[in-house]
This record gives sequence, structure tokens and C-alpha cells, in this order.
Amino acid sequence: MKRLLVIGLCVGIFALAVGITGSLFSQRPHRARQQQQQREQSLAEPFQGVTTTGKAKTGLFKIKSTGVSTEPVRVAAQAFLESLSKEQVSRTKFPVDDLEWRKWDNRHRYPRQGVGFNEMSQKQRKLAFAMLRASLSAKGLKKTQDIMKLNGTLAELTKRFDEYGEWLYWITIMGEPSANKPWGWQLDGHHVVINYFVLGDQVVMTPVFMGSEPVKAESGKFKGTMVLQKEQNKGLELIKSLNATQRADAMIRSSKGPTNNLTEAFRDNVVLEYAGIKASQLDAQQRELLLELISEYVGNMDAGHAQVKMSEVKQHLDETYFAWMGGTTSNSVYYYRIQSPVILIEFDHQRPIALGRSGTPTRNHIHTVVRTPNGNDYGKDLLRQHYLKHHHATSSNSPSRK
Repeated sequence: MKRLLVIGLCVGIFALAVGITGSLFSQRPHRARQQQQQREQSLAEPFQGVTTTGKAKTGLFKIKSTGVSTEPVRVAAQAFLESLSKEQVSRTKFPVDDLEWRKWDNRHRYPRQGVGFNEMSQKQRKLAFAMLRASLSAKGLKKTQDIMKLNGTLAELTKRFDEYGEWLYWITIMGEPSANKPWGWQLDGHHVVINYFVLGDQVVMTPVFMGSEPVKAESGKFKGTMVLQKEQNKGLELIKSLNATQRADAMIRSSKGPTNNLTEAFRDNVVLEYAGIKASQLDAQQRELLLELISEYVGNMDAGHAQVKMSEVKQHLDETYFAWMGGTTSNSVYYYRIQSPVILIEFDHQRPIALGRSGTPTRNHIHTVVRTPNGNDYGKDLLRQHYLKHHHATSSNSPSRK
């Protein structure tokens, strides 16, 4: 009798497991269809940019000289292109106003354009990294490479080497690398996406997505690699510096959901009202902490252009908001947002995806996004002005509005 009960219990558990597994698998095609519909709908919309009202504020971004040379980036990009075969070039180069800019995705299953690090020769990889090195700060390059390594760690942990890996990242070049005409490059892959637009000596490096699961390699080939701790800890330092009244103003909600980022892939036209505490309500020390936090993100680009961007940020500091969701202890999970007319930053502790299935967010899965609101992601407002200056035809279908 006992044996029959045990057998029955085992059969029941097995059936339940099969049912749950079957349910999960049956949900995947539905989820994939939903994501595809979201992509198509997003890409069909004319580009507006992230705004607070649905209409971009004008006059924020001007074509001007920064005094910071982009020649090293141009030279490096040209050398990389010249190392590619004709076939590789045909799927790597796009017009500067192509919709391809907006087709990035931080999720791992999305089909990519361009040439992948996984197919590059050693020489091509070296030249690809040389282009990144010329564009980014040493910190930004290391962070990018560490995220790629942690994607390798994720492959080791899940044994899903066809989905995750250090070299499953792709590069596209938009336009022709030039000293005075608009062009740019994009790095696209799981948990790291960089859009880098160049016009003369001006640079717009957004949208930028950086994240990881796990955030630290506890074992394996890349043991000890860790990312996004300063973004995490500096945000916490800022919220903890606020007094009770200020904290109440900053707090959107005392607890957070599984995912809270609002401006990730295919969210180019999000309407997002200001929330939280205004920087004008902060004291001098708190404002400095806010600037240090913003600089942690902006500082991923080369030092000269980061300084230019931080100067722009400071001009709008009194219009900058800091919002918080979640706990404020040393082991809390949370979401925060920094938003002004010229920069938007989101940080989010996310629920586990590849390393388990749970609705509870964890410090082992982080997403961050940096955007330029009011129509200048991908340098599109500068590109629009460039086209107007050089008498390009514009319409509702103009490439500058894609």
C-alpha cells in the first residue's frame, strides 16, 4: 500500500512538473509573438524621442564645435571596415539615417545585423576593440568587455552556448566615417548596447544599455569579473543622504516590482513625466553626489566628450529630477531614475531570467539605460539640423525622422 502511495505521489509530481514545463514552453511562442509585435509597432512610429509631454522641447541641442577631436574614432572605424570582406561589409554598413539604429535589443534572442565578434578574425577583433577604445574611456571599455565576459559566464552556468557567450556581439557602421559628415557605429548584443553618433567633433552616445546576469562571476573562466557596482552604490549613497522630507519627495514607491525600467529596447518614444525630487531642492553636497552619479554613466565615453556632456548636464541641473523605488538599506533592491531635458538614466535591480525564474528582483541581475531625451537619441536632432542646413528634402517619411 505504501509503495502504491509513493508511486502515485511520484507520478503526480512528475505530471505536475511536466505540466509546468509544458506551460512555460507554450508561453514562449506567445511571448515571442508579443515582442515581435512590439518591435514592429515601435519601428513603424516616426522617431520622436523620450519626452515628458509627447512633444520634444526644441532648441536644446545645437551643431557646434566642441574642440574635442573625433579623428581617432574615424581612423579606427575606417581601419575596421577595411579589414572586412565585401560580404561582411554588405551587412555591416548602413546609411547614417537608416532605421537600423533603432533595431537594437538587449535581449539575447533578437536577430542581429552587422558582423559578429564570434566570426571575426583575431585581427578584426583587435581593430573592433581599437574603435571602441578610441570612442570610450578606459573605464567604459573595461565595463563593456566585462559585460561580454559575464555573458560568457552565463553560458557556462546555463550550458546554453548557442544563446550566450563572450563573442555574441555585433557591430554595424552607419554612414561613412568622416571628419565633417554625420556617421556612427553601434554595438549590439545581450546586456550591452552602445549607439555612437558623430558629426564633426560632436558626439552623442545614446541610447546606451548596460546590464548583466550575473553581475559577478563566482567561478569559471572569468572568475572575479564584476560590473555595475558603482552605479548601484552611488545611487544608494545619494538616497541615503536625503533627509526625511527630501526622501519622501524622491520616493515613488517603497517597494519595487520585478522590472521597472521604462526606456529599454524599442521604447524610443516613451512619454515619461518628471517624478521625484528636483535638484534645486538638494543642498550643495547632495547636488555634488547627484553629479557624481550622473558622471558614472556619462564617463563611459572618452574623457573629452564626457566633459562636454557633463557641462550640458550642469546647465540643466536645476531642472533635473531624482526618483527612487524600493528599499534603502545596504542589501535592498531598488530602481532609480535621473531625468532632465538633456539626459535620462535608469537603474533597475531585475528579477532573475536566465539563472532561475522568480518574480522577486535580485542584486544579481541589473539593467541600466542612458538616453538623450527630446529627440537627440542616436544624434537625430543634430542630424535633422544638418539636413536642414544642407537642404536635404524632409517629409514624414524622411530618413532623419526614422
